[in-house]
Amino acid sequence: MAMDGAMADFVDREAIRHCLARLARGEDRRDAGLIRAAWWPDATFDYGVYSGDFAAYLDWVVPGAEAISNTQHVLGQSYIELAGDSAKAETHVISYHRVDMGAGDRDTCIGGRYLDTMARRDGEWRIADRVMLYDWYQDWGAAIDWAEGVMGYPFTAGHFPGRARGDFSATFFAAGQ
Repeated sequence: MAMDGAMADFVDREAIRHCLARLARGEDRRDAGLIRAAWWPDATFDYGVYSGDFAAYLDWVVPGAEAISNTQHVLGQSYIELAGDSAKAETHVISYHRVDMGAGDRDTCIGGRYLDTMARRDGEWRIADRVMLYDWYQDWGAAIDWAEGVMGYPFTAGHFPGRARGDFSATFFAAGQ
């Protein structure tokens, strides 16, 4: 493959990874704008427990379940096969969720993989279809009370604990605009 072709493939793969990271941030912050920027409006999804079109996905994720006060999606490696203006990507994910299951907050974690069909339209890569595969799930038990801080050390300000809504990272990124 010529260097120009290799560089184009590198740029396409990086654009796909950036799209996936943008989506993870959007899901964690319940930011509809970031989520919309990662999916094509005619996209579909199947998470095994819920499936449908992009509109159904967005309604499911934003505002998100009141019982889930915090999420964190950590993306691992992405295996990407390019085919012109389409691509297939498998991305490992570990997703943490602080969930109130009726008896107080619990910390839970899911390990799995996203199987994404990506489409490039007008030079932009977005998700056209996603299937979620589940490899493992763990309930870590009762969640720590953030009022206690971390490991016995109290927080010096209220913005340190992460949260789905009102997270300090929104202010952090807005300050640079």
